[in-house]
Amino acid sequence: MDEILINGGTPLNGEVTVSGAKNAALPVIAATLLVGDRFEFHNVPALKDILSIQDLLADMGADVEFHDNTFSIDTANLSHFEAPYEHVRKMRASILVLGPLLARMKRARVSLPGGCAIGARPIDQHLNGLARLGADIVLEHGYVEASAEKLTGAEIYFDLPTVTGTENLMMAAVLAEGQTVLRNVAREPEILALAEILNQMGADIAGAGSSVITINGVKALKPVTAAIIPDRIETGTFMVAAALTGGEIQIHKAAHSHLKELILKLEKTGAEIDCANQTIRVKGNAPVNSVDVKTMPYPGFPTDMQAQFMVLMAVAKGFSVISENVFENRFIHVSELRRLGADITISGSHAMVRGVPELSGAPVMATDLRASACLVLAGMVAKGTTRISRIYHLDRGYDALEKKFSRLGADIKRIPAQT
Repeated sequence: MDEILINGGTPLNGEVTVSGAKNAALPVIAATLLVGDRFEFHNVPALKDILSIQDLLADMGADVEFHDNTFSIDTANLSHFEAPYEHVRKMRASILVLGPLLARMKRARVSLPGGCAIGARPIDQHLNGLARLGADIVLEHGYVEASAEKLTGAEIYFDLPTVTGTENLMMAAVLAEGQTVLRNVAREPEILALAEILNQMGADIAGAGSSVITINGVKALKPVTAAIIPDRIETGTFMVAAALTGGEIQIHKAAHSHLKELILKLEKTGAEIDCANQTIRVKGNAPVNSVDVKTMPYPGFPTDMQAQFMVLMAVAKGFSVISENVFENRFIHVSELRRLGADITISGSHAMVRGVPELSGAPVMATDLRASACLVLAGMVAKGTTRISRIYHLDRGYDALEKKFSRLGADIKRIPAQT
C-alpha cells in the first residue's frame, strides 16, 4: 500500500486544472440504468469510486469502457438487478442504482451500505420515498429488496436534506406515472447537474437547485453524450493550499459560483481571490486571520471542506471555532493534526482551534477521504517531513492530487509503504 511523503515549507505557485466531480459523475452514471442504450460522458475523473461503479454495472451486464476521462456505457443488455455486498461495501454511493433499477426493471436488490468513518448516513429516507411512489420494500439478509409493477407520482417530504436520497428519488420518479413533488431536498450543484442531464435524456424536471423539485413522469428516455461538472471540493482544496502556503495559484475549469461561502471565508482570512469565467486566482497573505466556520448543507459552508479549512486555522493568528453540523463524527482527523503540533480541542460538534506559529512534520494516518486531503495540506505547510499512510482514501476522491501539487512546487511524492 502506497504512502505520501512531503517535505513542507514551500509556497505553492502556478496553474492547475480541476478534474470532473466524482459526486456528479456517480449519479449520472447510475442514471444510465434508466435506458437500454449507449451513453458517453466526458471529464470523468480517474478515481477508485469510478472504477467501483464501472465494475458494479459491468457485473449487471452493462458494456463499460473508461479511458482518457471518457466513460462509455451501453446498458441495453442488463442481465440482473442486484448490487451485491462485495461491490456496495467498497463504495456507499452504489445505493444510487436502487432508484433507476426499480424504475426500469420493476425490481432491485441492493446491499445495505452500512456505516462509515464519518457517520451512519442511513438510507431510510430513500426507502420511505420509494414506498410513497408505490414500491414494496423488504429488508432481508442485509439487502434492500424493492419491487413495483408501476410507480406513481407522489408528494414526498424529506425530514432532512439528503443528496443521494434526492438523486435516487429523482431517478425513480422520472419514469413514474403522474407528477412527483420532492420537498426539503438537497440543493447541491451535483443535483442540478444530474437534473440537467436527465432533462437532456427527455425527463421533465423543474426546481433542481432549490428546496422543491417537481418531476412530471415520462414514458421513456433516450441516451445522451454529456460532460461532468468540475469538482468544487478539489477546487476548494487548491484554494486553501494557496492561502495556507502563502503562494499564488490559478485554478482552471473551476465553478466559482459553487463555492461562494468558502470564498467569503477565505477572503476573511486575508487571502486575495479573483474569479473570472472558469478561472479562480488565489493569493495567500500573512498573517492568516482566524475565522469561525459552521458547516451546513449547500449553499452553506461545505462539510467536505471542513478538515482542509481546519489546517488553515491551525496556523492562523488567534482563535477560531469550527462547528460540524452535517456529520456527527467528522473530527477524527484532529488527533492526526495534533501529532503535527496543532492546538485543537473538541467539545461535541465544535472544534476550538488556537493557531500555532508552525506545524512540525510527523508520521500520520489518513482516516477518510477529506481527512487525507487535510493531512496533505498540513504536510505542505509543516516544517520537516510528513509521511501519510492509508492514502487509498485519497484515491477515492482526488485524481492524481500529489502530481498536481508537485507541479505547483510542492516537495511531495508517492512511495511504497515501509515494511
